[in-house]
Amino acid sequence: MIEVKVPELAESITEGTIAKWLVNVGDKVEKGDDIVELETDKVNIQISAEDSGVLKETKKDVDDTVEVGEIIAVLDENGEAGGTAASEGKPEAEKKEAPAKEAKEEAPKAETTEETGERHIASPAARKLAREKGIDLSEVKSRDPLGRIRTEDVKNHSEGGSKQETKASGEAKKAPQPAAQDPGKPSERIKMSRRRQTIANRLVDVQHTAAMLTTFNEVDMTAVMDLRKRRKDAFLKKHDVKLGFMSFFTKAVVGALKEFPLLNAEIQGNEILVKKYYDIGIAVAAEEGLVVPVVRDADRLGFAGIEREIGTLAAKARDNSLGLKELTGGSFTITNGGTFGSLMSTPILNAPQVGILGMHSIQRRPVTVQTDEGEKIETRPMMYIALSYDHRIVDGSEAVRFLVRIKQMLEDPEQLLLEG
Repeated sequence: MIEVKVPELAESITEGTIAKWLVNVGDKVEKGDDIVELETDKVNIQISAEDSGVLKETKKDVDDTVEVGEIIAVLDENGEAGGTAASEGKPEAEKKEAPAKEAKEEAPKAETTEETGERHIASPAARKLAREKGIDLSEVKSRDPLGRIRTEDVKNHSEGGSKQETKASGEAKKAPQPAAQDPGKPSERIKMSRRRQTIANRLVDVQHTAAMLTTFNEVDMTAVMDLRKRRKDAFLKKHDVKLGFMSFFTKAVVGALKEFPLLNAEIQGNEILVKKYYDIGIAVAAEEGLVVPVVRDADRLGFAGIEREIGTLAAKARDNSLGLKELTGGSFTITNGGTFGSLMSTPILNAPQVGILGMHSIQRRPVTVQTDEGEKIETRPMMYIALSYDHRIVDGSEAVRFLVRIKQMLEDPEQLLLEG
């Protein structure tokens, strides 16, 4: 028999959640075939078979949390395809189509059901572990919002409750209780994906650990828009990519970071790590939540290179095909709420970074401009920009000057082209 284990994922990722099984129990698997899809905090990863054989058993169910090195399935190298497929080995789509009778049969049996007269919803792995440890599932507390008992719940019960469970219960007592649901009102309960939970936790952590502050300014986008209008056709013909706004902002950010290096740093203990490279994260709205793929060495790329890289990363984000290397190691982040119509917002830091620039909608507004004839009011395309920063290492004056420098470069984009 061959054990299928969760491989090393990345330096910062030690566990994941079973998203779906890609083969059934009893199916023939060739070396290199994908067996299961694992959802991690950042991306979904397919785990491949390192040997050929027949999938004999799956030890983990969909939505179960697994750690690196943990056994999740068993292959029989001498088995023949066509064996009986257990329900827990079916891909997620097939499970949803299973008849109600089959779902009922998943309820724990033997002494637990017979003694209490109740049926408890539990994963196959949890039922197996409970039988091995002689635990009555009716006494196991589930942390699942739908009441499904998982292996972690059984382990916590057998150990008398983990520290994490105790902490969680303490936090739950402090947290405001949800309002009672009116059974006569329509509602839907949706389980948060692992990635959405991670995003939520990280955003809250940043609010608790960083001294976050935001400063605002506005940019007259006339010069950038005129330049794009004049050069867009020739740019597209030459580089086979459209000239967008993001390349201008990325170049301006890199230029400002070179002048104000503490915004391209991070705090490590009692030290400040100042980065001498410019890996710029570009926030992208994906189906399962916000992701921030990274444009590596943006200072070495031209406008076409930046636009091409952003286009490629955005397409991968929409297809959920970003790799871990494309999502880690950024030194500064740009987010564009203007894509969705945002006029002004306060972006939250992408820890451990200490700075993030927020772009917003372009709106034509009357502004006072200086001409050779004196001051006059004109209608100009204006954009509010916001810089959120960690006040622990970035002073307010430095943050304001950083944002002013970005404004100056965008309002005179020729210097971006000339200075690279």
